[in-house]
Amino acid sequence: MYSLLLAVIYLAFISLGLPDALLGSGWPTMYTQLQVPFSYAGIISMIISAGTIVSSFFSDRLTRKFGAGLVTAVSVLLTAGALFGFSVSDSFYLLCIMAIPYGLGAGAVDAALNNYVALHYSSRHMSWLHCFWGVGAAASPYIMGFCLGKGLGWSRGYFSVSMIQIVITVILFISLPLWKSRTDEKEGGTEPKCAEAEQKQTDQTKAAPSKALSFREILRIKGAPYILITFFAYSAMETTTGLWASSYLVQYLLMEPEKAAKFASFFYLGITVGRFLCGFVADRMGDKALIRLGGGIVGAGILLVLIPFPVTTPALLGLVIIGFGCAPVYPAIIHSTPFYFGKENSQALIGIQMACAYVGSTFMPPLFGTLAARIGIWLYPVVLLVFEVLMVLTSEKLNRIQNGSGTE
Repeated sequence: MYSLLLAVIYLAFISLGLPDALLGSGWPTMYTQLQVPFSYAGIISMIISAGTIVSSFFSDRLTRKFGAGLVTAVSVLLTAGALFGFSVSDSFYLLCIMAIPYGLGAGAVDAALNNYVALHYSSRHMSWLHCFWGVGAAASPYIMGFCLGKGLGWSRGYFSVSMIQIVITVILFISLPLWKSRTDEKEGGTEPKCAEAEQKQTDQTKAAPSKALSFREILRIKGAPYILITFFAYSAMETTTGLWASSYLVQYLLMEPEKAAKFASFFYLGITVGRFLCGFVADRMGDKALIRLGGGIVGAGILLVLIPFPVTTPALLGLVIIGFGCAPVYPAIIHSTPFYFGKENSQALIGIQMACAYVGSTFMPPLFGTLAARIGIWLYPVVLLVFEVLMVLTSEKLNRIQNGSGTE
């Protein structure tokens, strides 16, 4: 049963990544057929992001009432329906309407799945599962590109992915009994480092879930604001890195656009490969060490981009290193949440963490674009370094708070 449910969860993580790159890969064709400005993709993206933020805030209540398995299945069904709606939409306004259930489904499944894995599986599975998210995110542009290349149109690309999501939804509903049988089990974690920490984690994870927490109650939990800021800073840094890498290489380092796009994509390759490799050492190192290691590697990569070398090779290598350093941070922060704040609070915390991540990834890259337009694209590594330092400082502050309360 354990292996079967794990396979279902891996499949669910692929479904989580599948829709993420569809809009970007299909929009160059979509906007001309819809007869709207190219910039209107940002409107759809903002609606989707708003939906994910809202559903993340309410994920604690939903999961407590219906369970992680049902929330995941219904959320994937919601995104499948929204993607089908995209495939039959013939106007920009219909796409905006379909973007609402799209975002609501994505945010709920993200928070529910991450909390379930953090509670019931070890750190290595969290790394590998997020690697599988990357598989889904990488597969959707190929599906869209195949449909466009065969002359089937962007709508067929959305239709194809929606059919895949429907199949996954059916599997998720069939697997609901497996989720219930796993509720009271947990694969042994690796974070505690001493007897006091082991006892604290035991007390936390055995605590009975109480009522859903309000946002104000969450902020009052000791150390909670710091992990939220850490997640915000990380997501802002990761998304800003990926979105503006090509522009920096072309406008500041004067690289050919084709070559810049190729090397910018290596950033995401570094994340995917890094998460796969981290899975082999995650249980031995522990979440705290993974976050510190990732932060150090990211800092080294940013310095390679920041320092004005006479050749572009260090900057290109720096982007790959940043991606590799990003790999363990997101999964480790999620997986450490029950350990830091207790099982009874983890769903609430992870839901707000997801919301903070979406705020960072939604608003910070456009804000940097505004700064770059007014001041210069040379700010790119400086802004990344600011987010990196903020992430490290708040993460270490959280560790000191937990150390003071006897976590280690």
